[in-house]
Amino acid sequence: MTSTPELFLPRPTCNQPKSIVILGSTGSIGRQALEVAKARPDLLRVVGLAAHSNTELFAAQIAEWRPQVAALWDEDAAQRLRSMVSGSTKILGGSGGVEEVATWPQSTLVLGAMLGAAGLGPTMAAIRAGKDIAIANKETLVAAGQIVTVEAREHGVALLPVDSEHSAIAQCLRGEESRSVTRLTITASGGPFVDTPRSELETVSPERALKHPTWAMGRKITIDSASLMNKVLESIEAYWLFDVPMEQIDVLVHRQSIVHSLVTFCDNSVKAQLGVPDMRLPIQWALLHPERVSGSPPPLDLFSMGPLSFEKPDAERFPSLNFGREVMQMGGTAPCAMNAANEVAVEAFLARRTGFYGITNCIAAVLERHENVKRPALDDIADADAQARRIADEWITRNSSVI
Repeated sequence: MTSTPELFLPRPTCNQPKSIVILGSTGSIGRQALEVAKARPDLLRVVGLAAHSNTELFAAQIAEWRPQVAALWDEDAAQRLRSMVSGSTKILGGSGGVEEVATWPQSTLVLGAMLGAAGLGPTMAAIRAGKDIAIANKETLVAAGQIVTVEAREHGVALLPVDSEHSAIAQCLRGEESRSVTRLTITASGGPFVDTPRSELETVSPERALKHPTWAMGRKITIDSASLMNKVLESIEAYWLFDVPMEQIDVLVHRQSIVHSLVTFCDNSVKAQLGVPDMRLPIQWALLHPERVSGSPPPLDLFSMGPLSFEKPDAERFPSLNFGREVMQMGGTAPCAMNAANEVAVEAFLARRTGFYGITNCIAAVLERHENVKRPALDDIADADAQARRIADEWITRNSSVI
């Protein structure tokens, strides 16, 4: 095991509120980040917002927060937004507008929570502008982990994990020597289908898949949780954040979602981070790192939480679990292709164009045809993403089934 890169370095504290930008402010993570900021206005100041196309909610956020700059990715939506808002906020549109928000000079930290591969460009722009990154978009590291982490080191930028699992690992590693780490264990609630027979999963509906037992999340990540694909993405993200080999990263089903991850050390001691299943806790940890302060996350009541259980996940019912180590062994653009195919297939499942196992079947088909680039540049990542989406669309069309 190599030395773990210190990607979540403590920053000096000061008496002034931290100026932050939120990319993806209308999504689940973005809205909860604004709740965290509202709870601690003495410590956090929102200077920039960006989202995709939800003009109504975004206009309301601008009216409430009065950021210096705001942008919608969708140009037409941005044009509509200009007629909906008043005040001094600079309104921008398109990918260039979002990148301008990401690099806004008055900000010191950028929360990257834009959905899917769309978050990569703005995140890279923010890193190159020297902004610390609270990274909630796991697809950025899955698609381009090597490029992102190298750029972060070169620009002295901290990558602060927002996913509850990676936040837990980062907290467990504080004060520890990286060479003493022997295993990372990422917990999974098991999603809504933890006990559902495979035969039933063949025809399960999107509505059932969206009923997560413990977490309230966006639609795409909820489906990823149902298929356990989110654990594949999280394992790859953990590899890049903590420099631990994939064969030393495990997934464990923990239905209660109280233990968020565990770290095993060379003396066989294990550290775990516990908390209620509420994303405001890891969001606050990332936004205010290295400080721990009171705020919006609720406390964990140890006396009433009940027993905690741990189980090995079933790779036969959840075949997505096999993809992580496969694509990391392939390296290059293979993880990007897997991620792109998953995004297309999840959308098709939600639109009832394919079944639950159509998601993993589509990914396998894309990886079989993928033309892997072993040492990719950003252009290669973009090409691989586009190619994988095209192949996935073709596969979905050929194998379409109404659910």
